[in-house]
Amino acid sequence: MVKRVAVIGAGSSGLAAIKCCLDEGLEPVCFESSDDIGGLWRFREKPETDRCSIYHSLTVNTSKEMMCYSDFPVPDNFPNFMHNSLIVQYYRLYAEHFNLFERIHFQTTVRSVRQRPDFSVSGQWEVVTADRDGQVETHMFDGVLVCVGHYTQPIKPLSEFPGIDTFPGTVIHSWEYKKPDQYIGKKVLIIGIGNSGGDIAVELSRTCEKTFLSTRKGSWVIGRMVEKGLPLDMMNISRVQDLMHCLIPRALVNWIGERSLNQRHDHKLYGLQPKHRILDHRPVINDDLPGRILVGELVLKPNVQTFHGSTVVFDDGSIEEKIDAVILCTGYDYKFPFLPDSLNSSADGGMKLYRRIFPPSLERPTLAIIGLLQTRGPIMPAAELQARWATRVIKGLNHLPSAEKMSKRIEKDIKPYLKSHPCPKLASLQVDYIPYLDSIAKEVGACPNIAWLLMTDPALGLRVFLGPCTPYQFRLSGPGHWKGARQAILTQWERVAKPMKTRPIPEPSSFSLLFWLGLSGGGAVILAIIALQKKIPLFMGIS
Repeated sequence: MVKRVAVIGAGSSGLAAIKCCLDEGLEPVCFESSDDIGGLWRFREKPETDRCSIYHSLTVNTSKEMMCYSDFPVPDNFPNFMHNSLIVQYYRLYAEHFNLFERIHFQTTVRSVRQRPDFSVSGQWEVVTADRDGQVETHMFDGVLVCVGHYTQPIKPLSEFPGIDTFPGTVIHSWEYKKPDQYIGKKVLIIGIGNSGGDIAVELSRTCEKTFLSTRKGSWVIGRMVEKGLPLDMMNISRVQDLMHCLIPRALVNWIGERSLNQRHDHKLYGLQPKHRILDHRPVINDDLPGRILVGELVLKPNVQTFHGSTVVFDDGSIEEKIDAVILCTGYDYKFPFLPDSLNSSADGGMKLYRRIFPPSLERPTLAIIGLLQTRGPIMPAAELQARWATRVIKGLNHLPSAEKMSKRIEKDIKPYLKSHPCPKLASLQVDYIPYLDSIAKEVGACPNIAWLLMTDPALGLRVFLGPCTPYQFRLSGPGHWKGARQAILTQWERVAKPMKTRPIPEPSSFSLLFWLGLSGGGAVILAIIALQKKIPLFMGIS
């Protein structure tokens, strides 16, 4: 009998989960509370409670080749860094290609997920839903995949800012921010320098009278593109670089990375210098932030000390008056109110999850959390691999260790991150990108064998080892093998170039190139001879 699996959410993780269920011969039923797919990336004019919310201008900071589904490349004409509307368009193409829409129940909210009385034997769940008309229905499922994301609960730490209750202007969280229109000509203070804080500060600095960005700790800032204008992640996330980071002392890697960033713009000079080293926290990815500081339209400030009406005093004693609005970019919490309280087992309300997926306390491993992690790379490929493994576990093809072993592994995984992330709830979300992908892929049986590839298919093996760690690598072999994976890897740089080749550039003829090289070389020799004869210094200022 085919097992039925409830998939909660139809965003990037939910769509992958539906498809993975179909690949394993399971019957997925997806419940999506909104009226369309897209999750986090769907822009809405007004934020909705318990849902992700983004601003209109949001553009992803991971490139299309790195963030795509492993067996469905982003169309080659799409830009390398997509606006949120194009990401939703890509998800739609994916859902249509694999016939996922027929599995989704829109405008249906999951109210509760509870174990059935015989759960210890059957592993089954009762899922209670309410449709758009309020009609409540109870379903029975053999497995549950939770794919609702973790950017739904904005953190507004108002108590940390004395006197903010006297502030006469508007105070919102970035979760509520949509467009810059209402801030034209005003003085705005943004608190927090994560990716959202950087984006919003840059956008408002183009329309506001003055924009201030307050940060307690500072941050390393890097743009989306690196050498020759190529995507940052495609150049920096590779197996060879990951190996080098393991071999080179961490202090040296920090020094090299920080020196490289300071060559672009001196973080201390720009007021961005953080207290932490570059490997301790994810950097802010923003192309325009230093430039807006350079022209004086964006002013960096330290932490807010207190509010006195519309006057703000900062920790360094500086004062800014007549502030009109405050935008808190202070992060998010996560919660799953429809799940049993027993799964929220941490003292801080977090979830202890084996390999960031499975609650170890369950007698039967038939529930998995997909996409609840943070890493220095795109989350989508990691979430897809999580779904591939989880569906195999639910089907009974893969097995988990004992609860005791899983709990020990959880503590071991969290420990390295507690130094840079003192909050256990936040530390438990962190993973190292390529090692994590490989560890999950090994469970699935889809981790690429680099040595074997180098021997049997050198052209492919070199690209897998030296090139960007694109998701196609996890479709080369094993369960879920995709015959187009090899070609996708061999042509990935062509898809990077395609959207930028919008104007033909004539190549210089070989004769012309040789002629000018010869002319310039001959000219240099003649000038050198003249200089020696006349004893003229070759460089001005040298005697």
